[in-house]
Amino acid sequence: MSFTILIADDDPVQRRLLEAMVRRFGYDVECVDGGEAALARLGASDTHGIDLLILDLMMPGTGGMDVLARMRERKIALPAIVQTAHGSIETVIAAMRAGAIDFVVKPVGAERLSVSIKNALRFDALEVEMRRMTRRAAGSLTFKDIVTKSEDMGRVIRLGERAAKSSIPVLIEGESGVGKELMARAIQGSSDRKGKPFVVVNCGALPENLVESILFGHEKGAFTGATEKHAGKFVEANGGTLFLDEIGELPLETQVKLLRALQEGEVDPVGARRSVRVDIRLISATNQNLIELVKAGRFREDLFYRLNVFPITIPPLRNRRADIPDLARRFCARFAAEEGKRLRGITAEALALLSTYGWPGNVRQLENALFRAVVLADGDELTVAEFPQIAAQVDGFDVRLPAAPPTVEPLAVRSWLDADHTAIQGRDPHSMPLLDEGGEVRKLDDVERALIRFATDYYRGQMSEMARKLGIGRSTLYRKMKEYGLHGDDQDDVAA
Repeated sequence: MSFTILIADDDPVQRRLLEAMVRRFGYDVECVDGGEAALARLGASDTHGIDLLILDLMMPGTGGMDVLARMRERKIALPAIVQTAHGSIETVIAAMRAGAIDFVVKPVGAERLSVSIKNALRFDALEVEMRRMTRRAAGSLTFKDIVTKSEDMGRVIRLGERAAKSSIPVLIEGESGVGKELMARAIQGSSDRKGKPFVVVNCGALPENLVESILFGHEKGAFTGATEKHAGKFVEANGGTLFLDEIGELPLETQVKLLRALQEGEVDPVGARRSVRVDIRLISATNQNLIELVKAGRFREDLFYRLNVFPITIPPLRNRRADIPDLARRFCARFAAEEGKRLRGITAEALALLSTYGWPGNVRQLENALFRAVVLADGDELTVAEFPQIAAQVDGFDVRLPAAPPTVEPLAVRSWLDADHTAIQGRDPHSMPLLDEGGEVRKLDDVERALIRFATDYYRGQMSEMARKLGIGRSTLYRKMKEYGLHGDDQDDVAA
C-alpha cells in the first residue's frame, strides 16, 4: 500500500504534469481543481486517506493561503507543500507561517519534488509519533492518535469512542501485539477520566503468592516480608482507570476477590481490618478465548459476564495491511531520531515487502523490525536489505548479501582493460576492479572505457540499445567510442 497525495491546482496542464511525476515516485494521487474542492476533500469522512497536500498558492477564488488558514481553523493536521511561479522571500515566509511544511517554485524538477515529498512525510511521521508519545505519558491519548486506513479498525475506533462516553466495563480482545493497551489508553483519554491515573497490571507476570497483595494492597506486618504498607493497584488507580492485561492468567482464588471488588466498589487489603472504597474505570484485555477458559473451568463464569459487558475485538495486523505503511513510517521516523540517523524514509520496494508479510507478532513485531532496520541502515533510506529475515519468508523478495572480497595485494590486481572482452564469457559483470596494477585508484576515463567496451559486447554492438542503457545520446556514444579506439556495429540495431 502506498501513500496518497492530494494535488490542488487550477491549471489542468500543470495538474497533469504533477500527477504523472508523483505517480512515477510510487505514490497514489488524487487531483482537484481549486481551493474549495481541496477543502471539501479534506472535510470528507475519509480524510484519513490523504497523507500529503501539494497546493498551488495562486488560484482564483479560494487561494492556497486561504486553504492553509482554513485547515488551521478546522484543525486539519496534514502536511502541505505549496508551489507558485512567484518565489519571493515574502511569499515563502507567509506560506510557512500559514502552516506549509515546504515550498517549491514552478516548474519544479522531479528530484526537488521527490526530496520535498519524502522530507514532508518524514517530518509529519515524526511529529505524529512524538505527539502520540507525549499524550500517552500525560494520560491524554485519544482516538485521533490512532492513525488507520483500515475499515475494520475504523469500526473498532467507533466502538471505543462510544465506550469512552460511559464508565461501562470494557473487554479488549485480540492477538498479542495488536495494540490493546493503546486502545485502552485512548478510551481513557477520550473519557471524563482524562489525565487521571492509568494503572497497568500484567496479570500473566504476577507472582502467584503476591497477586492479592499487588492488586488489593497489604498492611505492614501482614505477612513475612511485609515491612511497610502497600496501597495496591486498585487504590493507585482510584479516580482513574485500571487496565488488567491478560486477565485470563489470573488464578481462580484471585478471581473471586476481583469479582467482589468490582461488584462492591471496595477492596480488602491483606491484613487490614476494614475495606477501602475505590472509584475506578475497569478495562481488561486478553489474547485468549475466555469462553473456552470458562468451559475448561479455568475462568469463573460470573466474572466473565462481569467483564464482558462491552467487548471490543482488535483485528490482527495482517487483516489491516493498509495501516502498515503509516505505522512503518512513524516507527522509522522515531527510531531514526532516537538513534541520530538521517533517514528520509522507506523505499517503495521495502514498503511492499512489509505490507506483504503476515506479521504473526502484529504491531509489536513491526515496531521491533523497524528498530533493527534503523540501527542497520547505512544509506538515507531503508531498503529490503535491512529486512533480511522478513524477505526470506516472502515470495518474490530475495536479499543476497554480497560475498566478502578476496584479500589480494594491490600489485596482484589484474587490469580490467586487458580483460574487458571476458566479462560476458564467464567473468562476473557485477565486479569491476577500482584499483590499477600499481594499487592506485583507476582514472575515470579507464573505467568509462571498460564500461563502454563491456556494453558493446553485451548488447552486440547495437548502438541505440547501448546508448539507452548507458543513459547517453547516440552521438555522444559514437564520440566516446572514437576517442577510446572502440568500434561498434556500423549497421546500428542489427545483431552481430
